[in-house]
Amino acid sequence: MNSLYEDLEQGLKEAIQYEQGTGDARETTYMIEPVHELTGLEIRDIRRKAGMTQAMFAYYMGVSKKTVEAWEGERTHPTGPVFRLLDILKKQTEASYKFVVAR
Repeated sequence: MNSLYEDLEQGLKEAIQYEQGTGDARETTYMIEPVHELTGLEIRDIRRKAGMTQAMFAYYMGVSKKTVEAWEGERTHPTGPVFRLLDILKKQTEASYKFVVAR
């Protein structure tokens, strides 16, 4: 699988060739799924499957431990970017990835 950077680089090369009359036009579409808002129980389940304590999870999400407690207790809810990160983490835990926590 190519990275987004490689796809963009290839696309620019093809655009130059097309403009010079030496290549054909091609179109690539990227799908970005809507953000799924998770419940407190789902957030806790993701954290546990990743093998993290609330403090460790908070550190890696860039928030305080109290914030994670509030999310899991459904007193507050994450914002869009955090939901995106949680969704990525959820997909990885469902795919049985092994998490190695760097210190």
